[in-house]
Amino acid sequence: MARRIIEVDGERWEVFPSGRVTVYQRDEFGLVFQRGSGADRVRRFMRYAPRGARRWDASLAELSDERLVDFFQHSQPEWTSPDGRLTRALTGRAGG
Repeated sequence: MARRIIEVDGERWEVFPSGRVTVYQRDEFGLVFQRGSGADRVRRFMRYAPRGARRWDASLAELSDERLVDFFQHSQPEWTSPDGRLTRALTGRAGG
């Protein structure tokens, strides 16, 4: 799975696809922003629509770090995101 690393306010965040796409497969993708691991893990989610009919991996690779930071600023905490609720339902872990 393609992953990127960005820095936001001095903290390092991993960015990777959430695995959820819309029914059309190419119009909108989910991104996960994750810091830490285990019980200290913090995750945020966002969805975006790439320009043109691109695969998610090519689209993610083409995004600048500045654009990813902008996406981070517009992301939502795990506990408020449908992607985060799905994660909690599958793992039994509360969001952060």
